[in-house]
Amino acid sequence: MLFGKYSFHCIFEGETILPEYKGSTFRGAFGYALKQVVCALKRNDCKECLLKNNCFYAYVFELRQNDVSEKDGKKIAALPHPYVIEPPDNKKISFKKGDDFNFDLLLFGKANDGLPYFIYAFEVMSEKGIGRGLAGGRGKYKIVNVQSDGKMIYNSEKKKINNCQVAIDLNKHFPANDDHHIDSIELNLLTPLRLKYQNTLKADIPFHVLIRAALRRVSSLFDAHGDGEPALDYRNLVKRADHVAVLSSSLVWHDWERYSNRQERQMLMGGMIGKITYRGNLSEYMPLLHICEQVHLGKQTTFGLGKIKVKVL
Repeated sequence: MLFGKYSFHCIFEGETILPEYKGSTFRGAFGYALKQVVCALKRNDCKECLLKNNCFYAYVFELRQNDVSEKDGKKIAALPHPYVIEPPDNKKISFKKGDDFNFDLLLFGKANDGLPYFIYAFEVMSEKGIGRGLAGGRGKYKIVNVQSDGKMIYNSEKKKINNCQVAIDLNKHFPANDDHHIDSIELNLLTPLRLKYQNTLKADIPFHVLIRAALRRVSSLFDAHGDGEPALDYRNLVKRADHVAVLSSSLVWHDWERYSNRQERQMLMGGMIGKITYRGNLSEYMPLLHICEQVHLGKQTTFGLGKIKVKVL
């Protein structure tokens, strides 16, 4: 599966207030902007649109399987979205004119070919604004440039998108390299992680729960946006994960709220943050975890939730 990471450098054009966690705010505004950019018939319901099978907006936001499938004992009706918005990793809420506002956009599979649509949608967002402007209305910003892997993808002065091949193939992470034995790792949850196991949101992470979630995330992404699920021994990977111990944990539950325009109500979106240390035979799990470092893990990843960092001890 192709993976691209695109870094947006923006500056605010006026004083702006944003929430502490900015992923939800940015993602909601982005959805409206992308529909405005690409929707030909301006319909409210994509399900009834004649163009839905060839529409980039429908591909990004309304992707569904025709037949409900089952994996790892769980039915999956919705395919994973082909993008993640990584908001700034600080808790700053007040911005002045000229302040930087930077974020990363992660794209999977053929969504990388639609990068111009994403950039244009964020340009539309910049004109309408996000958050709350101190002088009323929303806070407007300007996209200065977009870069990826040190290459300039877009410059606002030239208004030109450079055709750079920067997406990488994540299939190269498999198979595992067993030359180096790893028996201890520290998992750092950088943004709230929401994991469901046996239909319940978990407030702790036994290693087998982590691996089940990682396998679901990677297999569904590769199946929907790549060349199919990676050839992994799913059953035995989970079975062996049950023998990996938790050495220490500083995980805490962090609650935050977002307003859902679609459901027209406030929603609690809590998740775990902090660090947890595992010990056991971990070498075979490292390629899987390294991929999850890039594509995120758990629920509501499009908001930037489930960002993890793995450290070998």
